[in-house]
Amino acid sequence: MNTRTRFAPSPTGHVHIGNMRAAIFNWLYARHTGGKFLLRVEDTDIERSTPEAIKTLLEALDWLGLDIDEEPLYQTTRMEAHLAAAEQLLVAGHAYREDKGGLGQGECIIFKMPGIDMEFHDEIKGTLRKPAADMADFVIVRSNGTPVFHIANVLDDIEQGVTHVIRGDDHVENTFRHIALYQALGAPVPKFAHLPMIINAQGKPYSKRDGDAFIGDFQSKGFLGDTLFNYLALLGWSPGDDREIMTREEMIEAFDLSAVRSSPAQMDLRKLLWMNGEYIRAMKPEDFAALARKELSAAGIDPGLDAEAVFALMQPRTKLTADIVPAVTFFFTEDYEYDEKAVQKKLLKDGAFQTLEKIIEIFQGLENFATETIDKALHEFVEQSGLGFGVVMPPIRIAVSGQPSGPDLAPTLAILGKDTVLARIRRTIEQFG
Repeated sequence: MNTRTRFAPSPTGHVHIGNMRAAIFNWLYARHTGGKFLLRVEDTDIERSTPEAIKTLLEALDWLGLDIDEEPLYQTTRMEAHLAAAEQLLVAGHAYREDKGGLGQGECIIFKMPGIDMEFHDEIKGTLRKPAADMADFVIVRSNGTPVFHIANVLDDIEQGVTHVIRGDDHVENTFRHIALYQALGAPVPKFAHLPMIINAQGKPYSKRDGDAFIGDFQSKGFLGDTLFNYLALLGWSPGDDREIMTREEMIEAFDLSAVRSSPAQMDLRKLLWMNGEYIRAMKPEDFAALARKELSAAGIDPGLDAEAVFALMQPRTKLTADIVPAVTFFFTEDYEYDEKAVQKKLLKDGAFQTLEKIIEIFQGLENFATETIDKALHEFVEQSGLGFGVVMPPIRIAVSGQPSGPDLAPTLAILGKDTVLARIRRTIEQFG
């Protein structure tokens, strides 16, 4: 059997991580089995499924590297087929017409459940059963003549030749209905796999209230597409060992639906942030430099041609691409802002300006203003003065960068250069002293 999986979202303008995780699992399974990964846009909600919403969806797939193997199927183009299938079910006695609720608003077409106990094998949850008494007949065409989700979903899966339906476990109840529809339509029943829910620390469904929940949120915050793909792939699935950072190829090779846990998966934003930092640190220096230049350019900052030393210094410290601009701006402009809290806590305290005056004297005496000589001079001053690094270093850092923290101070000063460092320290003393 040639595997064919699909991602079938209803575009609304925001793409939730739960939906995108389902897309990732479908993509991984298709790639693992050498099959096809398909996209169906369930765009029947005309008010919400705008061109902009569909564009957002497609951009999210592209950002995560989820390439599709055939042209997307848009559900709005299939309404005639959905209605024709409903009529076929009526003729065959598998459906009937009824004024639902007796409100005189017109007749619906209602699918007649077979009236027998049902069971199916879920590729993740095992065998699931439901007694006939708990499965009521259900509407497949509304009184206004529009097909509902159930028949549209099943008909389109048949049309696309889907062999494996991998979706959230909120659809388990629907699956019993859908299997009955497949059987009534005389179509092969695909295999089903229901993914565990993504939850917060309290065990409740993860939502925007718990933090970033949409793909666009993570992208704008500075997460990499590869990071989010890796993290979401491991949210409910494990390769069977302790690996957490994995390449696409490694995930494709290891992925198996039988290794997907059936219990809910907890979202951990701290772990995601850690993972993003690991991905950034693993980037080739030239790739990080290109990324940094892009971020700076978008902020209207020209780093010039000789900025690689700055980027090399910042890459190991960077956890989010959105942090690059605020972290390195002071290297490229004299118009940087001072952190008010840092000024109050570390600069405007007894002895800070006297320390800076002494640092000026020390730095002026350095003929070779390089990382090693700067570091040695600072260590000697700390030892001789008895002040401690926690007293000496912060005022210098604030003076030259405006920031309370940053990369190692000695290489930072070396990159800025002796003249710039001395000028900035003098200006800081003049401004705040």
